[in-house]
Amino acid sequence: MKISVKNIRETNCICDALILPFVEGEAEFYRKFGTAFQKQIRKAFSKEFHGKRNELLLMPAPEGIKPERILLIGLGKKNEMSDERIRQAGGKAAVYLRDKGMKKIAVSTNLISSLKLSPLNFIEGALLGLYTFERYRKEKNSKKIESITVLSKISKRLSDELRWTETITSSVYFARDLINTPSNDMTPSDLAKTAVSLRQKNLSVKILEKKDAEKLGMGAYLSVAKGSKEPLKFIVLEYKGSKGNPLVLIGKSITFDSGGISLKPSDGMEKMKYDMAGGAAVLGVLKAVSALKLPVNLIGILPATENLPGGSATKPGDVAGTISGKTVEIINTDAEGRLILADAIGYAKRFKPRAIIDIATLTGACSIALGNEAIAMMGNDRKLLDKIKQSADNIYERVWEMPLFDEYKEYIKSDIADIKNTGGKTGSLVTAAYFLYEFAEKTPWVHLDIAGTAWVEKDKPYIPKGASGIGVRLLIDLIKNIK
Repeated sequence: MKISVKNIRETNCICDALILPFVEGEAEFYRKFGTAFQKQIRKAFSKEFHGKRNELLLMPAPEGIKPERILLIGLGKKNEMSDERIRQAGGKAAVYLRDKGMKKIAVSTNLISSLKLSPLNFIEGALLGLYTFERYRKEKNSKKIESITVLSKISKRLSDELRWTETITSSVYFARDLINTPSNDMTPSDLAKTAVSLRQKNLSVKILEKKDAEKLGMGAYLSVAKGSKEPLKFIVLEYKGSKGNPLVLIGKSITFDSGGISLKPSDGMEKMKYDMAGGAAVLGVLKAVSALKLPVNLIGILPATENLPGGSATKPGDVAGTISGKTVEIINTDAEGRLILADAIGYAKRFKPRAIIDIATLTGACSIALGNEAIAMMGNDRKLLDKIKQSADNIYERVWEMPLFDEYKEYIKSDIADIKNTGGKTGSLVTAAYFLYEFAEKTPWVHLDIAGTAWVEKDKPYIPKGASGIGVRLLIDLIKNIK
């Protein structure tokens, strides 16, 4: 898709449809279109359209202007305006016009700019909303938008922001594709090949095999992989953009999670291909950071494996060692994410990181607590927690901080090992995080549980049904703003 910026009047833009944003109840903003058009707008406002949030109305363009059609999109009340309102309007408008068969569309940015908001939020929403996953469809959808023209004054700042937006949304697409791909085509080996494909001059990739994990003492990670014939792949990416200690991102990368011996119910199990959404987000971040050449040192770690039952699978009651030396009693093999992350956190410490952030579809309790609207966040570093919260607010991948009370340690106390991998249903969201805290110890660390937000069951304004790609935009915004 071609995106361009043109400094021309809306009436002179040749396109299939021109998008005009409106604030609720205000019909007079586009006076320059002429008296006939103003009458058309007033008539629409009186009956068919009011400028309410994400409200749409497609109409023929009046005579004398070059766009063939006009799409009115509502932004809602003026005093409630935000970047997210603009982003959602972009997604709704672009998807609507695509489904109507429009090929070339344009958007007027005058109203958005007058509200002191960036029109690039509209483009970001449009691009994110237009994502499709058609790899396995014989008949592809022929309805595609070929070009978007941004009607605005041309400036270096706008060009830079547009490049940033296109790079970030491309990385979200990349993560969504990985997550949506079924597990027979997204094994740990496939994920490793994808990581290797990202190699650049500033981005190196190393793959540790089973024998390497055994040598390092990654018993918890190895215990999860035992039931699968697919070889595990411990993927390490290193991006060098500056001096100093790196920030380490760890993404849970269970390419399919059956629950192991503690088998999940069959209903909905097909979605467990999304259990590597954390790893996909980390790869998306590394892809974008490398392309943008951001001045940061970054390590990405993806402990990849499948979690399956089998003759050699780990059994409830087994004890596994870890890279840190602590032993873990495995009460439930479906609490496997924290096992692989424990060894990944232990491995990350060898880089002497400034901080570790893990992102994982870790607990069903996350969606029970927060629905599908927020990431559960826990950690041991107040400054980092606050910075992530700020980035979450900036780009609307919202987080909600949960506690890490010392009392939770008692919940996961084992009778025969140093720790057990679950304390049962009571407090299962926070005790899963506390388990990881036991391995992070004093290293600055934050855990992001995306189990409720990594997959959506129905279309949202700029997130189509399926993989959301959450975490990519959040972590890139954090990296951009972190000192």
